Amino acid sequence: MIGFLWPTVLWALFAWPLLVGAYLWLLRRRRRATLPVARLALVRQAAGARAGWRRHLPPALLFIALGVLLLAGARPVAKIRLPLQQQTILLAMDVSGSMRATDVKPNRITAAQEAARTFVKALPRDVRVGVVSFAGSASVVQAPTTSRDDVLAAIDRFQLQRGTAIGSGIVLSLATLFPEAGIDLQQATGQRTSPGPGPQKPAPPPFQPVEPGSYPSAAVILLTDGQRTTGVEPAEAAKMAAERGVKVYTVGVGTKTGDTVGFEGWSMRTRLDEDTLKAIATTTRGTYFHAGTAEDLQQVYAGLSSRVALELKETEVTALLALAGGFLALLAGALSVWWFGRIA
Repeated sequence: MIGFLWPTVLWALFAWPLLVGAYLWLLRRRRRATLPVARLALVRQAAGARAGWRRHLPPALLFIALGVLLLAGARPVAKIRLPLQQQTILLAMDVSGSMRATDVKPNRITAAQEAARTFVKALPRDVRVGVVSFAGSASVVQAPTTSRDDVLAAIDRFQLQRGTAIGSGIVLSLATLFPEAGIDLQQATGQRTSPGPGPQKPAPPPFQPVEPGSYPSAAVILLTDGQRTTGVEPAEAAKMAAERGVKVYTVGVGTKTGDTVGFEGWSMRTRLDEDTLKAIATTTRGTYFHAGTAEDLQQVYAGLSSRVALELKETEVTALLALAGGFLALLAGALSVWWFGRIA
């Protein structure tokens, strides 16, 4: 989409058809007032067919150059996707026992790990990636880093556990992105924090909510296959992310009908809670994706790569149009000199 900072300049474009009309009128007038018919036929025969289109090409290029320069004078701006600077991505991944289900081949956790590896490898090298796993509680498996080897090793270290604390995964991801914000992690991690020896950290400044989705330097990708069973309420965690401007992209893995899984002597029926995942994405201005197969999961992560590593920016393109207009004008003059020995 293109807009203009000085749109009033565009009124000058109405003069462009008048100039073209004046040129055509001059051509007709010159044709009537030139040579007699007999001599005109000799000149045309001597000049050959080349004088036809060559005669009009330089003026045509000049008229186009003038139109492009007038557009440049209006200072056009275009929305284009550019790489983000200092981007951090948190992968919050479900490691509950239901991830053993085989409705996604070979099983959900293996397919999720493989897709996450492919996703991480495709990201620009300057993007920092962290990994948070969650089951009955959440934990930071890998702090944000640019080392792809460390991130891949963290993904390989997943250990399945009981419970599904979707909200806790979001809260711990936020605390990892904003370590000085004083986010309470007791419910998310299941660990009671006690003041240690030495000087106490100063209290964080009062929190000021921002526009949802407005934080450009980080994003959370949340993958889960089930419903919340413990930990922070997902709606509360989504609200925390929205108030900090962090987008949460949610990925639901597994068939919508669910599957029965045996884990540590228990038999459980897992069903994907799409409504909750959609609500999280909507609240934070992210997007929800469903992956019913391993191939779907790979495609989801491939699409997420461009969403989280690129941003839509409004950029002025005046210089590009001015350069194009100047080039066309120079080309018109060069062709006129080359073909006719003069600038016409």
